[in-house]
Amino acid sequence: HTIPLLAAVSSNTRTPASTPQTISRLTMAIFNKSVALTMFLSLHGALGFGLRHAVTTTARRGIVTVYSTAEAAAAASSSSEKDTTTDSAANTPIKNTEAYNNLKMEEIVSLCKRRGIIFPSSEIYNGFAGFYDYGPLGSELKRNVKDAFWRNFVQCREDIVGLDSSIIHNPTTWQSSGHLDGFSDPMVDCRETKLRYRADQLFCAPVTLEECGTTVGFVCVLEANDEDMIKAAQTQAKKLLKEADKKGMAIQPFAFKDLTQVTEEEMAQIPSPGSNKPTLTMPRDFNLMFQTNVGAMQDASSVAYLRPETAQGIFINYKNVLGTSRSKLPFGIAQIGKAFRNEITPRNFIFRSREFEQMEIEYFIPPGDEAWKPFHKQWIEDSESFLKSVGLKEELMGYDVHEGDGLAHYARACTDITFKFPFGVQELMGIAARGDFDLKSHTEGSGKVLDYFDEETKEKFIPHVIEPSLGVDRLILALICSAYAEDEINGEKRNYLSFHPSIAPVKVSVLPLVKNKEPLVKAARGLFEKLQRRWNCQWDQTGAIGRRYRRADEIGVPFCVTVDFETIEDDGAVTVRDRDSTEQVRIPMDEVVPYLSKMIDGY
Repeated sequence: HTIPLLAAVSSNTRTPASTPQTISRLTMAIFNKSVALTMFLSLHGALGFGLRHAVTTTARRGIVTVYSTAEAAAAASSSSEKDTTTDSAANTPIKNTEAYNNLKMEEIVSLCKRRGIIFPSSEIYNGFAGFYDYGPLGSELKRNVKDAFWRNFVQCREDIVGLDSSIIHNPTTWQSSGHLDGFSDPMVDCRETKLRYRADQLFCAPVTLEECGTTVGFVCVLEANDEDMIKAAQTQAKKLLKEADKKGMAIQPFAFKDLTQVTEEEMAQIPSPGSNKPTLTMPRDFNLMFQTNVGAMQDASSVAYLRPETAQGIFINYKNVLGTSRSKLPFGIAQIGKAFRNEITPRNFIFRSREFEQMEIEYFIPPGDEAWKPFHKQWIEDSESFLKSVGLKEELMGYDVHEGDGLAHYARACTDITFKFPFGVQELMGIAARGDFDLKSHTEGSGKVLDYFDEETKEKFIPHVIEPSLGVDRLILALICSAYAEDEINGEKRNYLSFHPSIAPVKVSVLPLVKNKEPLVKAARGLFEKLQRRWNCQWDQTGAIGRRYRRADEIGVPFCVTVDFETIEDDGAVTVRDRDSTEQVRIPMDEVVPYLSKMIDGY
């Protein structure tokens, strides 16, 4: 007898005044008949009801299944078994697999500013190139990323300890490490516009006619992904051919090389990006260290430098850490901290900036020509595993193995884990076998012995080092890009950030179904304040429930908890919605924390 009543209520759900009472009467009628109740939440916030004859093993978008414990709900949420009925298929999000390939960097920059993730620094004064500020969501995301690194590599390992060294060291540190003499990038200047470029980020190519092999001139483009570089070069080539009365003639494929590889004769033909004329200087070195003065005097004796990397702070504290932590080889020292580099041309948003944070580990190992290889291999695997654990997509990751001239003079080996950004494939994390160069250099520079005594072999030696190095800002950019997703649900398009729950800036959004019913709002507020003590949460009581879901999706909130009339009038349960699948489960309120703990923290 309840089916006609259900139809009547479904047709009247747009009448807010009568809805709560009708729902309450309907609930009692259905449960008195011992019929399982399933509640549907539409995108516009209207309530409708339908009957199901059995409780399914998993919940789907728009379908709320009641579970009695957090364990049962978590098991259902993580189950790979999916119902393939017509109703389920209609509500399943259809992923846009081409979304990332079509993503432009401008869209990421706009999203970050619009949603309070990252702002240009000093924007009210027209900004300051190479510097960025992290907003409310960005600061939470950054903290979560650093906490994940620390938890993974320090807290959960017995062979690594932490350090937080000063930003300014004794200037002799940088003399010993080689930074004063060799920490530089090649630069070129445009004589006409006075603009400065990194020579290894400008690429030139001859424009050569297909028919006769004659070189008409050169094109010069900024580093970008292959498609954008070729497109920019083609535009320049068309103009060049037109000026040479060769319009429409076929040319050979572009053979790009950066400006560090060109001769003086070639440079005389290469146009500057600023003037479109051959006005570039030959490359020369530009030291990247920020200089400052310490103390009241400003002379040569007061000169100091902001650290360009965190690694040297670890090396100069090696002896202190070894003596106080009772560490035995192999062991590591980890540090997260600010670094500063006076980049010639900061670009690609936070990928290359002048102020940034690094997460580095110096892992000390026994010396030997072959001893470093298994450690290096293991650190590559551990680094990749960590990057995947925080949400990087495996298909966007790759490797770049440095060989020959690509290696630093002191390095035994170096492998970069790369990431496919919208502007091209770039280095994300480097794992280098540095040998004993650093400790040996600081031994010579300081006059202090930085060796290690092996109690088993009774030998003294300077340890070698494996260095995993990762930029916080680069990882955040990679995580934002990797999380960007588009799908379609019942014909409606949705853009959202699919952050891994462990690093999402907001873990849970608590949504009271209506804001004008005090008992309901009070129950929701109590749950919100309880969750706040564990995670960063969001309170949202304005707008239709579907609109609130979309707001949460766009900033990457993995779970929304809805408190409705059933919560306060009948079962004391709430609805938990998953962001990615849009599936929903209904669990008792006192089981919410255990359920979310399992889904967010993994335990």
